[in-house]
Amino acid sequence: MEALVDLNAIAHNVRILAQHAGDAAVMVVVKADGYNHGAVEVGRAALAAGARELGVTTVAEAVALRAAGITAPILCWLNTSDTDFASGIAADIEIAVSSVAHLEAVAAAARQLGKTAIVSLKVDTGLNRNGVSPTEYPQVLELLASLVAERTVRFRAIFSHLANADEPHNPVIDMQRDRFLEAIATAKEAGLQPELVHLANSAAALTRPDLAFDMVRPGIAVYGLSPVPEISDYGLRPAMTFRARVALVKRVAAGEGVSYGHEWIADRDTTVALIPAGYADGVPRTLGGRFDVFLGGERHPSIGRVCMDQLVVNLGENEAGVREGDTAILFGGDTGVPHPQEWADTLGTIHYEVVCSPRGRVVRSHIGGDR
Repeated sequence: MEALVDLNAIAHNVRILAQHAGDAAVMVVVKADGYNHGAVEVGRAALAAGARELGVTTVAEAVALRAAGITAPILCWLNTSDTDFASGIAADIEIAVSSVAHLEAVAAAARQLGKTAIVSLKVDTGLNRNGVSPTEYPQVLELLASLVAERTVRFRAIFSHLANADEPHNPVIDMQRDRFLEAIATAKEAGLQPELVHLANSAAALTRPDLAFDMVRPGIAVYGLSPVPEISDYGLRPAMTFRARVALVKRVAAGEGVSYGHEWIADRDTTVALIPAGYADGVPRTLGGRFDVFLGGERHPSIGRVCMDQLVVNLGENEAGVREGDTAILFGGDTGVPHPQEWADTLGTIHYEVVCSPRGRVVRSHIGGDR
């Protein structure tokens, strides 16, 4: 089994996002190992295509990128107060703080290391998840101002995250924009001038140019999946192809059942293909009998239950001449191939989760790009 990632598609998508960003810079989000596409490889391809910075969640993710030789600015924004901030500071990682406790921990690590920390403020403008709360914001600004004055930290940016960006006309977006502008103004009144501010995720980067500010921060669109598929695919190219090789081709007689529970019974003599991929590899069990596989140049329906490490596909009369060893594509971006959005629609989830699913025995590989 293989999750094949096309780095040329990553570069193509970054260029599209840069066009939408206009004069704003592009920070490419490569958290969660690049949405399961490979953070280092995606990061390199994105930077080569014009992205200026990279974003991750944790200090550990950021330090791993530095260890791989990436020198571009890297922001991380989700850590606990007992995180090893010193390793991030030593690697010139930009650390976002969301509370007084977080800022105090970063400052302590900077003093211990004898090096100025690069700090940004993540402010909560209505997502009510990560970010400085409005009630604690004055205390954070007061502490930050004193730390900047003593050169314990360098204040780089203010940013926030949108709750409803996939609904471009949702009034909550404008409410968050107004709160964001207010937070910036309050910081300036406290004598804190950010070097840059940023708010837009993939959806906002593609649909709300008024929110580009100094930089946009796309994630899922980089990987070729539209954040608002009901509006457009924006010319994005899915970068991941999930595929496996056929393990067995066999005939099944009419009246015979296939896989556990015999949820599918052949109504005529037919040919089936066995694909060695199952829920341990990222094919949800609940997809059984509800998705197609691209095999022999055409789609074929899956039949019966998806098992831990195998699934079965109905080839009918096998006019395509499918044989053991042939490649079966579970999802990808080529014409005619099942799209990750199809899995998402069937499962009642989002395509983010679909591309994050291949795991375990699945080998990830990359093609294209300057690696």
